[in-house]
Amino acid sequence: MQYSADGQSDGTATVQFPQPGFLASVFRDLGADQGPEPEGAAGRPAPGRPGVGPAGDDQSAPGGPSDPNSADPNLAAPNPTEPNPDDPAIAAHARAAALTHHRTLTVQAEHDRLADLLRRAALPVSAMDFESQLRHYEPRPYPGDGPGADEGSEPRWEDFAPAEPAAADPEGGASRRLLDSGYQRELAQARLTHQRALREWRTRRAEAGSPAADESRRAHEAAEEARARAVREYNDSLEECRRAYRLAEPAAVESLLERALAAAETATQDLSAPCRAVFRPLTRTAVLDLDLPPLDLVPSLTGYRLAPDGDIVPVPRPPADRATDYLRLVARLALRSLQAADAVDTDEILAGVVLNGWLREPGAVEPLCLLSVDADRDALARTRLLPPETPYEDRDDEGVYADAEQDEALVRLRQLGAAVTPDPYARTVVRPAAQAGATVPAAPDLSANEFAQLVRDLLTRGGLAEWSVRLRGPAGLVATGEGSPGSALPGRWVVWASRDSASVGVEQIETLAEAVREESADRGLRLTTGRFADEALDLTAEESHRHIHLIDGDGVRELARTHLGLPLAAGR
Repeated sequence: MQYSADGQSDGTATVQFPQPGFLASVFRDLGADQGPEPEGAAGRPAPGRPGVGPAGDDQSAPGGPSDPNSADPNLAAPNPTEPNPDDPAIAAHARAAALTHHRTLTVQAEHDRLADLLRRAALPVSAMDFESQLRHYEPRPYPGDGPGADEGSEPRWEDFAPAEPAAADPEGGASRRLLDSGYQRELAQARLTHQRALREWRTRRAEAGSPAADESRRAHEAAEEARARAVREYNDSLEECRRAYRLAEPAAVESLLERALAAAETATQDLSAPCRAVFRPLTRTAVLDLDLPPLDLVPSLTGYRLAPDGDIVPVPRPPADRATDYLRLVARLALRSLQAADAVDTDEILAGVVLNGWLREPGAVEPLCLLSVDADRDALARTRLLPPETPYEDRDDEGVYADAEQDEALVRLRQLGAAVTPDPYARTVVRPAAQAGATVPAAPDLSANEFAQLVRDLLTRGGLAEWSVRLRGPAGLVATGEGSPGSALPGRWVVWASRDSASVGVEQIETLAEAVREESADRGLRLTTGRFADEALDLTAEESHRHIHLIDGDGVRELARTHLGLPLAAGR
């Protein structure tokens, strides 16, 4: 506050700023424009121009702002604590920070895409059975046959005239009703509608007998007949395929399966994972070869960070987490293919499904089998292939990723007895449950379920009923069965079947004879796809082991040709 000579205040105030440019910086932070300074504030002349202060003092006087020996509080002094944005080192650091943020966002986008693929890969598929593929023909009307086209009489005004309004005064004449504005509007609209209908009727009547109209109608009818014929021929061919499918013809079964597998991929068309099908009539098993997505689909980084020295350093993910995420995606693709094959087989032609997941890398000599499933129809019926809800949930502790042991898709695959690689990035392979290369399979080409199904079909058609499997493994099975007295295999039997190239010795015959005694059975059957040692043949010729019967590889192939009418190749 300034005072006059008599000691009284003159009404002007001098504002002391705590720091040069303080209010200007505040205004800039608030987004406000810095307006002109008020006249009553501490007078500050324009830079570089002397002026007169508020008290009339000459600003160029000694001690004034223009005096070089005086300190001007309004001149901004450099602040050593504030960084200079024009410093090249600071600018380079800012660019590096922005680049680090941009690269981290790119990695986050890759994680979001993987989460979206996991969600879409678990969507349920619709059954592509024959009923859903039938086409239906619906005739389209001729464009010239509009509303009222079949009416032969001329449109009458009586059919369009609006109802007259009720008279407020019963004694009033018709002139009173004609003055009603609402009635006049309805009357005008009705006249326009009648004139339009009359004009269309006359146009149709004039064109009815013209050659152009007749030709147009004939072309429309011919096109409709062609559409109906195409739908009829397609449905007839589909019915023919259905008859071939019910007869278990390989081409028909494979065509239906591949249609269902292709339809299942519609939810993830941006992810290349085709699946091919091969059907083996001998065991009524479909072998599916699924191409797995590339390994680099799963992000290997969590993001980037800026080091103190200014370098942009990638932050890698733990290898176990990356392998788990890849297996989660692979498990969903495998379950989706199994569900598609199971849903399309409404006539229960398939006895089982074998699925092999192959990783085909560019430049590799052979593909790598990272997953293999061997499931029979009963196992597929007992297993709920896909979860009914979203397969993952955003949890605070794990994000969209979960532990492999807790992942539902992997748990269900293991319930089906699937073999899954423990580390796909180490290229650790698993043994395929079955190979689908040969047209006529040999015993080593069959899966464990296929071999068990083959043995069961051969013996049940030979007369052995009430089949019960006691033990089953990759190399064979042990089962019991009972045949009726009049059948080719009467009594209670213990069956030991194996597929191997090694010869069966005396020890295995003795083991089977002991199992027959423990089961209180009448006979024992030792079946192998290989051959028997001479000592084993001599032992079964003795009186004590004549209840043990032997079938070697040649006998198995002969039974397949006799009872199933299908060949089985010799073992390799």
